[in-house]
Amino acid sequence: MLQIVVFTLFEGMFHGILEESMLKRAQDTGLVRVDFVNFRDFAQDKHRTVDDYPFGGGAGMVLKPDPLIKAVESLPVLQAHQQERRFMMSPQGVPFSQPMAEELATLDRLVLVCGHYEGFDERIRPFIGAEEVSIGDFVLTGGEIPAMAIMDAVIRLLPGTLGNAESHVDDSFSTGLLEYPQYTRPASYRGHEVPAVLLSGDHAKVDAWRRAHALYRTFMRRPDLLDDATLTEADHRLIERFRSGDFSMIEVRDGFEHDIPE
Repeated sequence: MLQIVVFTLFEGMFHGILEESMLKRAQDTGLVRVDFVNFRDFAQDKHRTVDDYPFGGGAGMVLKPDPLIKAVESLPVLQAHQQERRFMMSPQGVPFSQPMAEELATLDRLVLVCGHYEGFDERIRPFIGAEEVSIGDFVLTGGEIPAMAIMDAVIRLLPGTLGNAESHVDDSFSTGLLEYPQYTRPASYRGHEVPAVLLSGDHAKVDAWRRAHALYRTFMRRPDLLDDATLTEADHRLIERFRSGDFSMIEVRDGFEHDIPE
């Protein structure tokens, strides 16, 4: 079982996502346990202060080191064979990714520290042994929403969370590529037809169609991902055809083929 410990001033923000859908099922079936620690409880003064003005001046408030460090230090020590990673939510952190989610899903304990206000006192990170992680190049009011995103990404990967154990295998980013187009019933809707190959029952042709369209979507929308994706010789040949402007094998297009990525 994975234990996720969230250090936050606003536990109530998490209740909605944890009480619905797959995240609720994962908890109910014992795949994950989520615990919350309000680090305001570790403040020593009568006002339970967790923030203060930044030295050197500037707008906003900064989280004080003592309450948060003492809160994290209150965690029970893991056994020697157990694995844990600790993360502070920060726009300055390394980008969170699908491979990272897959790695975190193998841990025994995942610690997520949610900042607020203008950020953390710089002395907090080394004391609690945490890494900084970001979910994107933008700034939010606190670390709670990034922590929710990471929790969702990790919990859905725990064996038994998804109804179909193969459901996440072809997710966007899991293969290094964006996902191919998906369809369901009816086969015809308002004059728009499902591609015939997907109705053919020929699994080899379906796989080839999906691979080609995954490559196409990645090429058009996120060409940067191709640098790190595992590609076959056939994939490289197809990408070269895209670069030359040949999209004849692609049925489902974005409509921006005139703006071919470099």
